[in-house]
Amino acid sequence: MLPLILYDIPSTVEGGYWSPNTNKSLGRYVLSYKGLPFEIDWVELPDIAPRMKEIGARATRYRDGSDVYTLPVLRDPNTGALVTDSFDIAVYLDKTYPEKPVFPKDTNGLICAVESAYFNQISLAYKFLVVRGVEVLGDRSAEFYATTREKYFNQKFADFSPEGPERDQHWAALEKVFTAAKTWYDKTDGRWLMGDTFSYADIVIACCLVWFKMVLHDDEWEKVAAWHDGQWGRLLADVESECKVF
Repeated sequence: MLPLILYDIPSTVEGGYWSPNTNKSLGRYVLSYKGLPFEIDWVELPDIAPRMKEIGARATRYRDGSDVYTLPVLRDPNTGALVTDSFDIAVYLDKTYPEKPVFPKDTNGLICAVESAYFNQISLAYKFLVVRGVEVLGDRSAEFYATTREKYFNQKFADFSPEGPERDQHWAALEKVFTAAKTWYDKTDGRWLMGDTFSYADIVIACCLVWFKMVLHDDEWEKVAAWHDGQWGRLLADVESECKVF
């Protein structure tokens, strides 16, 4: 079997991986869980659009209807498939390589709803995470990340998440996200969102934790990992163990 080609965004952190979207499918999780061979092709942020056009990847759309090229993208030389978007990639991998599925039977819609609810809440603290993300990117990607987000929010980067009340609100929003996630886990009898059944929903939660671990300052990550008696540090460790990601 030929290795699958995974297009990911590099950073200066150990291992390079940092983006929650690429980690869900590309960086390590779904592919590692399934035991599929893969290689990573690192693409700096300003190079994504020309590179994806070159290989024929599909564009996605901003809310204003304009096209945008994003990662993750998966190229499977075994089938010729070229798939964009982390959720679609995970679905493709389950259909094409059904051993060890990450979507239990008839749960795609439910897991999609969980993912949307989770990321919609995280978006309330997104500006703070952008500030920290810029700190771990190389110069070209950092400049691109900051300037494109300035345009998106119509706000200067320096005003995204200044220390004080604004930053406090972002921290409160993040804690609220995991307070909500705790209620989801509390309603199951096992350690996963579906009880004893591991799924893509757990990968979604864990990959945001990876994002925070990689971009937040050490003391900030320790704060998140310790919320709810250390539940989130344990969950990340459990998911990484389940996926054989170390």
